[in-house]
Amino acid sequence: MLSYRLNLPSVLVLNSCGITCAGDENEIAAFCAHVSELDLSDNKLEDWHEVSKIVSNVPHLEFLNLSSNPLSLSVLERRCAGSFAGVRKLVLNNSKASWETVHTILQELPDLEELFLCLNDYETVSCSPVCCQSLKLLHITDNNLQDWTEIRKLGIMFPSLDTLILANNNLTTIEETEDSLARLFPNLRSINLHKSGLHCWEDIDKLNSFPKLEEVKLLGIPLLQSYTTEERRKLLIARLPSIVKLNGSIVADGEREDSERFFIRYYMEFPEEEVPFRYHELVTKYGKLEPLAVVDLRPQSSAKVEVHFQDKVEEMSIRLDQTVAELKKHLKTVVQLSTSNMLLFYLDQEAPFGPEEMKYSSRALHSYGIRDGDKIYVEPRMK
Repeated sequence: MLSYRLNLPSVLVLNSCGITCAGDENEIAAFCAHVSELDLSDNKLEDWHEVSKIVSNVPHLEFLNLSSNPLSLSVLERRCAGSFAGVRKLVLNNSKASWETVHTILQELPDLEELFLCLNDYETVSCSPVCCQSLKLLHITDNNLQDWTEIRKLGIMFPSLDTLILANNNLTTIEETEDSLARLFPNLRSINLHKSGLHCWEDIDKLNSFPKLEEVKLLGIPLLQSYTTEERRKLLIARLPSIVKLNGSIVADGEREDSERFFIRYYMEFPEEEVPFRYHELVTKYGKLEPLAVVDLRPQSSAKVEVHFQDKVEEMSIRLDQTVAELKKHLKTVVQLSTSNMLLFYLDQEAPFGPEEMKYSSRALHSYGIRDGDKIYVEPRMK
């Protein structure tokens, strides 16, 4: 009866516990009747037979994490792998699992939907003799898959793949025809190419060949290093007309239009032979655009104003970075008044309320918004 009282929860985390073997299988069966997620990462399991003993006694298991267990030298037999049959999500990161082991798992896990194979030092991919129709997500980051001929094997093995995460592989180019890409990854909706070695816009254009692709992650690639953050995002959005999410951020309709118009203006001065095909598509959509006017948003440094004193009017150019006190010093010789005996009033051409007294000596002139054609009135202080 003790085992029923100690029935474990559905999510069981036993990472970094120094586990080397299964132990008493009857106890596992008694305690783990309701466990559906089991994390055994960073232990010392080095024999697939021991893993099989554990898993075969967890009847409702759907998620299994075996990351960072030294299983690379152990051969996984099909009868052992059969005990994993109900698992839908399997994590083998940093396990150095061989492709032979992966193939055995794929043959015995008919419902496997998500597979994690990161940090396994893969330089090549070995094709499985059988396609895995169930797999939807493959996380294979931080390996060394540089050649597209290896990546294409993943498309052959996993024809139903929805999400492919290839970050931190030094993939240098996508060497495939557009028709072939569409056949290789017919269901791919999301691809992550962060920190790959892509250095050519033609590789980005090829992503359009995936018929269902709508989410792309493309940070830290050599191609984009010379562009500003704004240019990177806009040029990518404009080249990828079907994506709805870029680098984790939604691409709204307004941002897409802005990016596509930016793309036209960006390439309009390029020589014809350097203009991408997408440029012509967008010109057909929007027409030829005028270059954006260059607007200088820097504050005006000086202004020509009329200085009124008694019946005299003098046009002067004044610096707007000076203060009211400095302007008074400048006007002393013009109006023949001491600064202490001088009152200044500023009249904006469009001011609805009449002149404004410039009473604060330390206030900068530019803060009044003075422009060419405005008026400054000087009056003697009443004693």
